[in-house]
Amino acid sequence: MTDGQTSLGMPQLPAPDYPAEVRTRLEADAKEIIARYPGSRSALLPLLHLVQAEEGHVTRTGMKFCAEILGLTTAEVTAVATFYTMYRRKPSGDYQVGVCTNTLCAVMGGDAIFEELKEHLGVGNNETTEDGKVTLEHIECNAACDFAPVVMVNWEFFDNQTPQSAKKIVDDLRAGRPVEPTRGAPLCTYKETARILAGFPDEREGAVEATGGAGPASLVGLRLAKGETPHHKIVHPRGESASGEGE
Repeated sequence: MTDGQTSLGMPQLPAPDYPAEVRTRLEADAKEIIARYPGSRSALLPLLHLVQAEEGHVTRTGMKFCAEILGLTTAEVTAVATFYTMYRRKPSGDYQVGVCTNTLCAVMGGDAIFEELKEHLGVGNNETTEDGKVTLEHIECNAACDFAPVVMVNWEFFDNQTPQSAKKIVDDLRAGRPVEPTRGAPLCTYKETARILAGFPDEREGAVEATGGAGPASLVGLRLAKGETPHHKIVHPRGESASGEGE
């Protein structure tokens, strides 16, 4: 029965269990994660990444698994899973493309990038392309204001973007062509990223060595504090290759 606006609906059935072989594998991984913490409850965040790595998003089955393995209620697990935006609540693409639309990135072109990507991909915020490759979302801050506007793909940085360069990134991702972040490790799928965030090693050859830190623009304050003279050219103009320190 409804009042014209609200549908009471039917009670939701209990979440199904993982298949036996999947649960056995996840339990072994979960025990390894839990052993890192003095209290098992502290393992909830990485366990949510673990179940996200299994299905690409945090399902009711995944939350039920986390609750059972940690001795929590599903309500407690759901409260955490819905609080943090890094946990997806519905099926999404292999590559999560986040466009920063916070103040500095927006002023520098982030809003324009986001609007053009929505039109180019034919999706709205937090929607996925028909081929299942790309999920587009706007995010509030990538913590890389020195390189605004910034786009992230599966949490890897793409600095100093333009609408044209951002469209090339998503086109290459959908076509299966290599895409290299501005800094940091090579790209992997969202499921692979989630497993790394769960605390398991990145076993791809050279990936750990390729992981980069802050760029020179972010380190200028540290250099000044040390009495050093920063290089006069901190951030290269968009479309021009970065210059070395000795130039």
